[in-house]
Amino acid sequence: PPSCGAGRRLRTASEPRCLPGVQTHLCVLWNSGYLGVAYYDTGDSTVHFMPDAPDDDGLTLLQRVLDEVSPRSVVTSAKQDENMTRFLGKLASQEHREPERPEIIFLPSVDFGPEICKQRLLSGDYSFIPESMTAMEKVLFLSSIIPFDCLLTVRALGGLLKFLSRRRVGVELEDSSVSVPILGFKKFVLTDLVSIDQDTYSVLQIFKSESHPSVYKGASGLKEGLSLFGILNRCRSKWGEKLLRLWFTRPTQELRELNSRLDVIQFFLLPQNLDLAQMLHRLMSHIKNVPLILKRMKLSHTKVSDWQVLYKTVYSALGLRDACRSLPQSIQLFRDIAQEFSDDLHHIASLIGKVVDFEGSLTENRFIVLPNIDPEIDEKKRRLMGLPSFLTEVARKELENLDSRIPSCSAIYIPLLYFAGITETSPFPYLLTDQETLLMYQLQCQVLARAAVLTRVLDLASHLDALLALASAARDYGYSRPRYSPQFHGVRIQNGRHPLMELCARTFVPNSTECGGERGRVKVITGPNSSGKSIYLKQVGLITFMALVGSFVPAEEAEIGAVDAIFTRIHSCESISLGLSTFVIDLNQVAKAVNNATERSLVLIDEFGKGTNTVDGLALLAAVLRNWLALGPICPHIFVATNFLSLVQLQLLPQGPLVQYLTMETCEDENDLVFFYQLCEGVANASHASHTAAQAGLPNKLIARGKEVSDLIRSGKPIEPVKELLRENQMENCQALVDKFLKLDLEDSSLDLDAFMSEEVLPAASVIL
Repeated sequence: PPSCGAGRRLRTASEPRCLPGVQTHLCVLWNSGYLGVAYYDTGDSTVHFMPDAPDDDGLTLLQRVLDEVSPRSVVTSAKQDENMTRFLGKLASQEHREPERPEIIFLPSVDFGPEICKQRLLSGDYSFIPESMTAMEKVLFLSSIIPFDCLLTVRALGGLLKFLSRRRVGVELEDSSVSVPILGFKKFVLTDLVSIDQDTYSVLQIFKSESHPSVYKGASGLKEGLSLFGILNRCRSKWGEKLLRLWFTRPTQELRELNSRLDVIQFFLLPQNLDLAQMLHRLMSHIKNVPLILKRMKLSHTKVSDWQVLYKTVYSALGLRDACRSLPQSIQLFRDIAQEFSDDLHHIASLIGKVVDFEGSLTENRFIVLPNIDPEIDEKKRRLMGLPSFLTEVARKELENLDSRIPSCSAIYIPLLYFAGITETSPFPYLLTDQETLLMYQLQCQVLARAAVLTRVLDLASHLDALLALASAARDYGYSRPRYSPQFHGVRIQNGRHPLMELCARTFVPNSTECGGERGRVKVITGPNSSGKSIYLKQVGLITFMALVGSFVPAEEAEIGAVDAIFTRIHSCESISLGLSTFVIDLNQVAKAVNNATERSLVLIDEFGKGTNTVDGLALLAAVLRNWLALGPICPHIFVATNFLSLVQLQLLPQGPLVQYLTMETCEDENDLVFFYQLCEGVANASHASHTAAQAGLPNKLIARGKEVSDLIRSGKPIEPVKELLRENQMENCQALVDKFLKLDLEDSSLDLDAFMSEEVLPAASVIL
């Protein structure tokens, strides 16, 4: 129920997150590029959480959270990553944030243990959970609200509860037996982002990792399988791929950003720009790990290969700049690259090219400068190059002064101790090496002084790489540009296609979608199994999702309104960690939609209720849909595919314009069933389960018996056993009874015939007769 606090609070962009006198205490963890966030709001005594989300090394997502939440305290683990430590240090030193500068609190890392935090959440005393609930019922209830599969979020929630109890927030003056009030848990979504949970990412196959043979080499053993990300990711750099993945995990409603991405894609889809796109894609392959190189420079750990990589990166960036300066400056990305790839890049490339002897450096495996850079170094190198002939001349002169009986003389050069000997990899004395190292240090300083432009290169180049990848996929698959209508709630799709299924099927039948306004907000879709119901649901979700990440979509036309969330209940698997059955997980998924969906949300439900008996499943489905229909014009946009034809036949849903009945068109050709995979108005007249069973290879005898029983149930007649099977069983039972009689030893004095008759014969006789 909404009173449990599972709902997502809505607010306008201008509404402050925290009211005067209200405090928020935030707990955050960052690990392996992912962020876990939870905070407590004293205004409504509610814990808010954000499921695990990727963040960059600069923690820009965390900064957005801080800007929106304005916490009084920031709690984290004492054992933290260097980036998080640096970020919190800067946050604590920002005096201009006074008096809003948060207090930074470190708790022992043991307080953030995964199992400890999970148990802390499950054992909490929450006023919205009835005391009569058993421990297992409490687990089931909380699992419908809290994403226990998000490890960092669970740890952040557990750490937050530990801090609240230790600080006694809100109950400072109460007796120690009074616990901190928690009136609910709510999912927290940043302004303008679209809420999508992990279940939706999984069932829509937006991401899908699968095993790879390289696992035996000690690698991760995972690669991207057949997924939306897999077919759209054509990035040439790992930075472009990283950014594209970030866009996929943060679909947005920010129309300016979305249209900016679409403008670039549309430009590269023009036939005359194909060669340009390929040239830019080639340049992208030379944009390398600039932040890592800069980090090594700061630590004076620069490798020879780093100079070579940096040189190629800078010259590739200059190529990108020159190309973008000739492109339409009305497109924001082209204008940014043309302006922000400054002459500092040319200065860096020129310095590296004039100073570093790449061939010599690679040969000697150390930094070597080119000739004519430093006269003193050139002179020392000249002397060292001429040292063999000089020593030969010394030996010849020495031989002249030696006894005539000495036939030969050799002169050996031994560096003075002042030079500290000879290096392992170089014949030059250390003094010469030190002079070249000094030049390398000066070159490093010149590069680091212009580090900002290099960081910006990586940022803008990754944007260009990601958009070139989306443009390439849109060109190959025939995608079109979606339109955004912020005043329109819903989606309109003309001849949409499933982006994955159309790559696997020989032919694919497109279908249109119309959900908007007050009519048909709940669409009930019936039809036989394998007729395309599930594919259609996923198709609607995927096209909407692609538009919300700024991609072209597989449809002739698409208009996307103000969509704030996508919820799904399509398929699930059992949870081992919490011991939840498939049906309970189905209920949890639907509960998330019931408790969180708004009039701007898209809800996709497929075959809900199949995990229990027919009557209970039908009743649950009807109750969920009636709950939404009771909201009237603020009902979410619901697409429900079901084989429960009784939902329509028994008129379990109220009549009115909010409900629209659709079916997948089929045609019966004698005993065969032809699928057209076309959505049309109406209701299926049968489930055609026998046809599906035949396709699955069940014997004809079983299929015929199934149809017979189905007809008897539908007509209300009693179900009689199969006569042939009954006669066959009678013969087997008779033979078994005869065998028992033949085994009797009538001469055995201990034989009890009365017991034999009552225990063996009479029970068998009732079965036989």
